[in-house]
Amino acid sequence: MSNITDFLKDYRVIVLFVLLIGSLASISLYGVPQGLDLKGGSLVQIHLEHPVDTNTMSTVTTVLDKRLNVFGVSDIKVRASGDQDVIVEIAGVQPDQVAKLIGTPGKFEVKIDNKTVYSGSDITSVKTYQITGTNWEVPLTVTLDAAKKFATAAKGKAGENVSFYLDNQFVTSAEIGEDIANGVPSTDIVVRGGNSTKDAAINEAKNLHAVLQSGSLPVQVNIAGIQGISADLGDQFRTGALMAGVLALIVVAVIVFVRYKRPILVLPIVFTSIAELIIILGVISISHSVELDLAAIAGIIAAIGTGVDDQIIITDEVLKRGKVSKRRRTGLNLKIKGAFFIIYASAATLIAAMIPLFYVGITRGLTGIGLLSNFAITTILGVLIGIFVTRPVYAKFMEKFVVKEE
Repeated sequence: MSNITDFLKDYRVIVLFVLLIGSLASISLYGVPQGLDLKGGSLVQIHLEHPVDTNTMSTVTTVLDKRLNVFGVSDIKVRASGDQDVIVEIAGVQPDQVAKLIGTPGKFEVKIDNKTVYSGSDITSVKTYQITGTNWEVPLTVTLDAAKKFATAAKGKAGENVSFYLDNQFVTSAEIGEDIANGVPSTDIVVRGGNSTKDAAINEAKNLHAVLQSGSLPVQVNIAGIQGISADLGDQFRTGALMAGVLALIVVAVIVFVRYKRPILVLPIVFTSIAELIIILGVISISHSVELDLAAIAGIIAAIGTGVDDQIIITDEVLKRGKVSKRRRTGLNLKIKGAFFIIYASAATLIAAMIPLFYVGITRGLTGIGLLSNFAITTILGVLIGIFVTRPVYAKFMEKFVVKEE
């Protein structure tokens, strides 16, 4: 009984249970962010007209990210892939909803008598769009210089049309009113339009609002490929992954029992494996550092597999000592420290191997080896949790409950 009390009072055990409780709370409150493999959505490849430098590419990705956020898409990733391609990952949204939005440069022009009086660069702010039936309007504010230029061009032309263009495509037109035709500048402009249905009007207004709010792209772009991923795949994979996880735990338990013939060893090894999984998911949940996709799940499995290997190293070092006297317990502690030296060295080697993979994944986006960046992140995360949290607790368990005193 004293061993159980001493074990539960150990700070390493307390830290483990605090992290477990915190992880379970985070998962239940915030959930775990899921990638395309599980949640479904769109994977869009955008090809730039010509190769660009780092600064221009940064502008492109920033504008696209802002444009999608303004449109109302929150679960997105926009990443450069080389110097002429951008990959946009949009979870939970189908491609037809955003293809036009991200596949156009967003060049906005206002023309009178087919002459441009101001453009998107003259806009200082864009207000929330308004929908009335099947009609829409997008209020915006322009600079005073642009307002003066517009007033000069519109002077004496009451009743004539002012036309609005986006990427050289006609959007809508409006009649020049008496208040504008008298030559008095106004910085407040309203772009109005309509569509056949309310849903189409909302989509049209959202697109225009998002493009005007985010600004235009510095280079011509076109959509090179669109891949829609169904959420049905995620449901099937979650079921399969759960079954595979349960079977893996059963196999590990059987192998441990056959190897050591000690039932007392099965429970802690299985428990620490489950604990590592929960804490990894908890960290992902609270930090949103990575989305759970196939690569991330593979990294979690690799990290847990490494954890089982480490626990076997500790077990071998402890059990080969047999019974331990109080005088020889110092020697046992040294053996455990020796086992941890091997574990730390192995972890350092694995982390060192994952860092280049993580770096290349971030810089190359979602193509090629970049697909494995999530694998590197979850592997590193799992290894760190293992060597600093679960492995020390397992070693303490071995000391208290497995080693016999003479």
